[in-house]
Amino acid sequence: MHKPLIVKCPTCGAPVEWTPATPTRPFCSERCKLIDLGAWAAEEHAIPGDPLNDELFSEDLDKHS
Repeated sequence: MHKPLIVKCPTCGAPVEWTPATPTRPFCSERCKLIDLGAWAAEEHAIPGDPLNDELFSEDLDKHS
């Protein structure tokens, strides 16, 4: 039998087995999962976008204000 893949929890760094027995993977717990979700909601994390598209869409937002 092979060893399961072990990854680090993105929130706290604890080791996590990447198996179906760990439903919160890649997080070690529901708590760490919710902390990460809160960081996205607070805009502490972001996926970079295309600056040109950002400018185009921000103009649309100004018109609707």
